[in-house]
Amino acid sequence: MTKGKGRILSIQSHVAYGYVGGKAAVFPLQCLGYDVDVVNTVNFSNHSGYARFGGSRASAAELDQIFDVMEQNGLLQQDRLLTGYVPGAEATAAVTALAKKLRERNPELVYLLDPVLGDSGRMYVAPEVVPIYRDALPLATVITPNWFEVEVLTDIKMVDAGSLRQAIRKLHETYHVPHIVISSIPLKPWLTTLLPSHLRPPTDANDDAYLACIASSKADADNVSGAVYAKTFPCLSGYFSGVGDLFSALVLAHFDDTTAEGKLDDESALSHAASQAVSKTHAILSLTHEAALTLPEDERQTTDEELDAREPMRKIKRMRGRELRLIQGQDIIRGTQPIEYRRLEHWTDFWVE
Repeated sequence: MTKGKGRILSIQSHVAYGYVGGKAAVFPLQCLGYDVDVVNTVNFSNHSGYARFGGSRASAAELDQIFDVMEQNGLLQQDRLLTGYVPGAEATAAVTALAKKLRERNPELVYLLDPVLGDSGRMYVAPEVVPIYRDALPLATVITPNWFEVEVLTDIKMVDAGSLRQAIRKLHETYHVPHIVISSIPLKPWLTTLLPSHLRPPTDANDDAYLACIASSKADADNVSGAVYAKTFPCLSGYFSGVGDLFSALVLAHFDDTTAEGKLDDESALSHAASQAVSKTHAILSLTHEAALTLPEDERQTTDEELDAREPMRKIKRMRGRELRLIQGQDIIRGTQPIEYRRLEHWTDFWVE
């Protein structure tokens, strides 16, 4: 009998069809040997990118009732906690209160907080959710915000080397976050120039053809200056949903402060987890992209907002064809299918101004 790796409590959205939120996270975690207990914060037909969707959102009272009965039955004994999208300030506060209780009960709890606030300059949640997430940051072991979410949480617009350092420093020092992974960063000219030469994309590549991932661990007694890691990788064309949810789950699954399986001698717990997550997520996206290219023409039409509004099924077919191929890619997730290892490398002079 295979020994399990532990138990995770996953609190995030759920859809009946497709792979976002918990549907993008739970199966990969189970593939990697974890028992996963699931609390759904929303229960939708499909993700909102389809334009047409229906379902319900869990209220704070409903979440509290679930948490209270789990507590009464002795079912809140998880080693790890994963939180993603939560609808509204009151529900977010309820989830944060649970995280605080679990952290106080078990100081060794590994908590990955994915602060789902928005992307590309657009907020997904009400403004009053932001301070609640800021209060939750000190409870986390690892956070996985995108570029926009870092700017919102820190109130720092990252436009150059100084502001990038300032934002990461604020998350570490003001909000006491031990580990940060910023994924899917659009490469801007100033960021490409800032990267060490061996971490930059090929010289003949356009910046918009590549994305970056930056991971940072806070300085502590054994790590005087902290450590920053980075990797650039090709950007796949098209719209994908659930990517951040999959990525965060993989970071949590592979994060181990002791001896992670397959971890190279010179990798830290964070750089190993982020490298595994980048590698497997990119491979799943490549598989999804390749599968979408084989679909009938009416299921892979390009985005046209006017036509999509007039013919809803046009967009729905396109969304349906680009759902993550998690089942078909389960050998990638398990690590039994060889893929390119996109290793995050140490950015030794990141803090040098």
